[in-house]
Amino acid sequence: MIKAFAAKIAWLGHAGFRIDAGKTVYFDPYQIEEGPVADLILITHEHFDHCSPEDVAKIRGPETIIITEKDSATKLTGDVRVVKPGDAVDLGEVKIEATSAYNTDKDFHPRKNGWLGFIVETEGVRVYHAGDADFTPEMKDLEVDIALLPVSGTYVMTADQAVKAALAINPKLAIPMHYGTIVGEEQDALNFKKALEGKVEVSILEKE
Repeated sequence: MIKAFAAKIAWLGHAGFRIDAGKTVYFDPYQIEEGPVADLILITHEHFDHCSPEDVAKIRGPETIIITEKDSATKLTGDVRVVKPGDAVDLGEVKIEATSAYNTDKDFHPRKNGWLGFIVETEGVRVYHAGDADFTPEMKDLEVDIALLPVSGTYVMTADQAVKAALAINPKLAIPMHYGTIVGEEQDALNFKKALEGKVEVSILEKE
């Protein structure tokens, strides 16, 4: 079931993903080509490589719902809904939970900002997008099937820290992200996968 669902997940580069499962759901589109019109766009925080109005415009239709935090909301137009960590949004086929995303050993993403990760539940599968985060205590309490985790270091957790996060979350599948565009290299993803061999299944996606 998880492998079949994972085939519906496209990596758009950096922290951007699209899930094509009933509804078309995007996370943090950045430097993307044209794509299917979004039913739902989830924006984790206001940094330019996550909240990109010009990229949102490429995939936004008249019925598109955007869910984000208060800082990003000021930069976006259309049906924009503001949430904070702990909030949930039930859209029928798709359920959204907003999670905390913050740094623990650096100051690029302070906890006080209320920036986000997301859990998307659709077709019986729970997908976690960690946002720009380090390995936070809250991750130990997550119950998810697929975890999209940053691995580049610098602004987010390193591959080694992401390994610890994956072991704590214990998803059925982990997918590395946040590399290959601004910071981080494919080697970070490869190191992440190798360290989790026999412990957590890891899939490194080709950029769409």
